[in-house]
Amino acid sequence: MHRTPTPRFRRSQLAAAVLALAAVTAFSAGHAAPAAKYASASHSPGTTTQLPRGVTPLHYILSITPDAAASTFKGAAAIKVAVDTPTASITFNTLNLAFAAAAIEGAGGSKQVTRKIDIDADKQTATVHFAEPLAKGEYLLRIDYTGKIGTQATGLFSLDYDTPQGRQRALYTQFENSDARSMLPSWDEPDYKATFALDVVVPSSQMAVGNMPIASSEELGNGMKHVYFATTPRMSTYLLFFGLGDFERATKMADGTELGVITKKGALAQSRFALDESAALLREYNDYFGVRYPLPKLDNIAAPGRSQFFGAMENWGAVFTFEYGLLLDPAISTQSDKENIYTTLSHEMAHQWFGDLVTMRWWDDLWLNEGFASWMESRTTERLHPEWNTTLSKVGGRESAMSQDALRTTHPVVQRIATVEQASQAFDGITYQKGKAVISMLEAYVGADTWRTAVRSYMRKHAYGNTVSDDLWREVDAAAGKPVSAIAHDFTLQPGVPMITVGDAVCRKGNTRVTLTQTEFSKDQPDKKPLSWKVPVIASTVGNGKLARVLVKNGKATLNVPGCGALLVNAGQSGYYRTLYAPAGTHALAGSFARLAPIDQLGLLADSQSLGMAGLQDPAAFLELVKATPLSADPQVLGRVAGSLNGLYEQYAGDTARQQAFARFAMARLAPMMAQTGWEAHAGEASSVATLRGRLIAILGDMGEPGVIAEARRRYAASEQDPSAMPAPLRRTILGVVAQHADAATWEQLHARAQQEKTPLVKNQLYDLLASTDDAALAQRALALALTDEPGVTNSPAMISRVSRRHPELAFDFALAHLEQVNARIDASSRSRYFPRLAAGSAQPEMIAKLEAYAQANLPASARGDADSSVAGIKYRIKVRTERLPAVDAWLAKQTG
Repeated sequence: MHRTPTPRFRRSQLAAAVLALAAVTAFSAGHAAPAAKYASASHSPGTTTQLPRGVTPLHYILSITPDAAASTFKGAAAIKVAVDTPTASITFNTLNLAFAAAAIEGAGGSKQVTRKIDIDADKQTATVHFAEPLAKGEYLLRIDYTGKIGTQATGLFSLDYDTPQGRQRALYTQFENSDARSMLPSWDEPDYKATFALDVVVPSSQMAVGNMPIASSEELGNGMKHVYFATTPRMSTYLLFFGLGDFERATKMADGTELGVITKKGALAQSRFALDESAALLREYNDYFGVRYPLPKLDNIAAPGRSQFFGAMENWGAVFTFEYGLLLDPAISTQSDKENIYTTLSHEMAHQWFGDLVTMRWWDDLWLNEGFASWMESRTTERLHPEWNTTLSKVGGRESAMSQDALRTTHPVVQRIATVEQASQAFDGITYQKGKAVISMLEAYVGADTWRTAVRSYMRKHAYGNTVSDDLWREVDAAAGKPVSAIAHDFTLQPGVPMITVGDAVCRKGNTRVTLTQTEFSKDQPDKKPLSWKVPVIASTVGNGKLARVLVKNGKATLNVPGCGALLVNAGQSGYYRTLYAPAGTHALAGSFARLAPIDQLGLLADSQSLGMAGLQDPAAFLELVKATPLSADPQVLGRVAGSLNGLYEQYAGDTARQQAFARFAMARLAPMMAQTGWEAHAGEASSVATLRGRLIAILGDMGEPGVIAEARRRYAASEQDPSAMPAPLRRTILGVVAQHADAATWEQLHARAQQEKTPLVKNQLYDLLASTDDAALAQRALALALTDEPGVTNSPAMISRVSRRHPELAFDFALAHLEQVNARIDASSRSRYFPRLAAGSAQPEMIAKLEAYAQANLPASARGDADSSVAGIKYRIKVRTERLPAVDAWLAKQTG
């Protein structure tokens, strides 16, 4: 998932372009690619398409003249196409474009003006008809048209932002998954790769940015210039990029590539971390993939504002990222921000290979882009920044996927995509996090060197092309010398979470023998017939350190493990499955918990809590592990304990007496952690300690711990005279506690700050704070404020979403009551996701009927995936409250009785 003449082609320009098409070059000197990559292309047989077959684009010459003030643009496209089957019409994608004229030219200068142009708004296509059929061959299709510049991050859009000098407007594009068609008539599907030559007529004072370097620029007079970008390599339409604004750019060279970071003027200093790290990342990726980054430049463009649905986009050579995901502001940025920026940077740069150089053939295999980029971001962060100890974060990512994958509404990693709306909904935790977890498991199964050999071969064979998952599995099978694809198919072609049940262990002659049984973990289908997986299992005994491996097939396996200590299954946590132990095994691991590696402590905590909430073991088993977690545990383990306790605390929402009883236990457990961590940073402390500090303050504040709330308020008040009272790493956290517990006067004070703030990053945070209050009346005021012009159009949906975290019913009802106004602030392709997610945190039965009614009235059946998932999540939350929390209550009573 972080811009005077009209653009009509001059006759001389068109003639030159036609002559040049036969020998298009995509790169500057030193970046040449094989000519065969550009000579021609045909649509891959068997590939899903929503367009008629028989006409394939080869090269686009695209000229754009934006009018930012009027929010419109003029466009002219000259598209070289290959006609494979004689036809009297050509159909391509279009969305909200108005066509002025179209013509086609063939060999020898033959030309036809279109007889008519039919627009199908529902299919998002246009069909141009010709009086005479086109014979097989190559043609140049010319189209003049106009379009609109939007205010949400889709298509060609504008972002307005405040500066000390006044309001500014910048233009950017966001085309994934299917919005290139809103700026150019195109074959807007990933398998229709082509080359692109973009030129733009823009104000002379502004910087224009594209995928490729500027080839030439000429002044036109009247304060305008004509900018021509070099031709791109062969790529999919959704990767095309254009940006325009009052920008600055910093650069450095790495491995022969010019790296750049582009920001609004005045913010360039905040990009230094991203620029420096991108150089190290490029070198690492060039080495890992065995194929050098092929473009002459790679820019990261930071934009003010935000989207509810993505933070950055991997446009080839011109990565778009919202400022919060790329810039480090010393006044407000935290260690977590720094790590998140690095994660975003490494993810989007990995896409330059997985996604851009090699692209999935159709959206069914989106995980080939997103799962691999997610995996590469983690692998590379662990390698280049070991001091952050991010290896432990893979358990959290796996849990995020499993929470969705264990509901009846889940879907396979490789899923059938038939519509634009379904493609939009495919950008979810299964695609990203399950995809990543499955790759990690398979890499652990075959070995890191073997896996890299397979990836390198895949990149070499499919560069500039499109693939399906089996193209990768063939390379893995060949490199490993065994049928890894059989395991991969089980985990990617069917949904769900395997569960490995561990029988009673028997130790003889220094080895532990145990039977493993594979079933399926489900949160809401207790009687579901389990699917079957081939599951790679790694196990060890506590204190021994030697690993045993087995592939569980046909539902069972016997495992012999060196040593006679407590048996740990999924040692190292590379497996994508739940582990259910017999009571004796659970008890033994609880007694040995402090001796486990931190990653295994995290895995055991996660399994125990999930199995308990699903009714597969006593929920108290998780709480016993919480008690067994020592204060000396890794800060990320302590953070997991805190987060899990906070999640349970929130399950009690609406039942004040029971919630307060649980809070007393949780706060007593967390107070020693807070005392150990303290409010002040210590010299030389690990970055994970800084992260834990902020997390503990936020969670204890959420639970209403009086001391934390009082200290946050004290520091907030003192910051007026002493800015150090709210140091940058804690500023947002302290303000969050203050805002959550604000009275009307404090809320108004924060509102005044937001109105006066000129820095977009800080301004966004302040409006978020206004929507973070526990007080329902103040939350209602925040909702009303969100629909005014004051916060800015990209902040409006974010504020409503933020209210929904504490008041899901209030936020959903408000959004539904103002449906037209809210829809105007959300890009059309994402509305099917936005409203269901507002309701997702509810535990009220009434919300189920409301959400289902909304979906029935507003969404086509093919676009109800998020609505169905939210309903399933609400039902499960209700089940946990009614069937599981009583066991937690009973355990708590024993602790205090």
